[in-house]
Amino acid sequence: MADQPVFVLGADLQALEQAAFETEAEFQELLARHPRILDFGSLADGQPLRLVLVAREMGVATSADGAPAYWLDHLFVDADGVPTLVEVKRANDTRIRREVVGQMLDYAANGARYWPGALLQRSFEETCAADGRPVEEAYGELLGDRSPEEFWATVEERLAAGQMRLLFVADRIPLELRAIVEFLNRQMRQTDVYAIELTQYRGSGDLRVLVPRIHGEVATAAKSPSGRRSTQRTKRADMDAALRTRLAPQLRQIATALLDHAAARGRLEGGTATYPSMSASYPVAGRQVPIWTLSLYETPPKEELALSFGSVTHHLGPDQAAAFAKSLPAVPEWEKKLEVQRQKGYIGWPSLPLSALAAQPAAAEGILAAIQQLMGSHESSA
Repeated sequence: MADQPVFVLGADLQALEQAAFETEAEFQELLARHPRILDFGSLADGQPLRLVLVAREMGVATSADGAPAYWLDHLFVDADGVPTLVEVKRANDTRIRREVVGQMLDYAANGARYWPGALLQRSFEETCAADGRPVEEAYGELLGDRSPEEFWATVEERLAAGQMRLLFVADRIPLELRAIVEFLNRQMRQTDVYAIELTQYRGSGDLRVLVPRIHGEVATAAKSPSGRRSTQRTKRADMDAALRTRLAPQLRQIATALLDHAAARGRLEGGTATYPSMSASYPVAGRQVPIWTLSLYETPPKEELALSFGSVTHHLGPDQAAAFAKSLPAVPEWEKKLEVQRQKGYIGWPSLPLSALAAQPAAAEGILAAIQQLMGSHESSA
């Protein structure tokens, strides 16, 4: 049976015929300019969902120091700080059946690891500038009583905990993709997966009607509410308990020194991932600048300290980031990573195991001294 037209009744009856999107780029531009097409469901407080564009062609790296290896079509976020990843395909693209699922899972897995809050904040603000939209107006839809840094820290934590939406958008959703989406939705507790079929009808002139159909909602509704978005922030007491049970005395001493320093001179914030983690921000130039994150991974077990060069660059500029890197103690496992950061303009989040610090005399003290120097040198230059 041929696709039936849609009728618009005004002064006269006008038939709108179903029409394909001419190019995938046209399809993508439509969603970027009109994210209301993708607004379905509600926020945690029951308010209607409103997606805000973070970036088109969002780069996805596969390591903390690497350049983007993939490019996600769209990244959106809502006022709850839940990221929404969107991949767009037309029905005549054979990848819409199964290959696109592997792509999306690649983006989600690596985005959760390598999209820190400062990178997302920079991408969002650059998108606002490119679109000619005042950033204050865009933030008005997102922040509430939070600062931008607090909001993007929440987004980063959502990603780390797997709290996100994955949207497959096409002008026709094949049955194979619908089956995969419903299966993933039943199995994934923190992540919601949908396929959105967006049908376009055209009439005379510029008249267009867009009809979205959502697939996957039944599987989403079947999830246990207690199993979704139920993670809690790591508290200092939880972190100390994990340190006592997991780390040897020398490593525990280094971790405790880092945590105590941040608690006394900066601000500690617990992560919401399934493993214990805490991040430290320090007051520099009148703002709280994220400096490091300590994570106690569980599968496989490892303890890592990541330095937030991307955040330092975002808040203070590449010169300050370069000075911070130069002031750090010489740790062999960091040397190559810091050289990569220098070449790339200090935009990454290089990490190293605590054992590497333990093997280098006074390395932990050197890191704390470098943080103090960053804070003090900026005050003296102000």
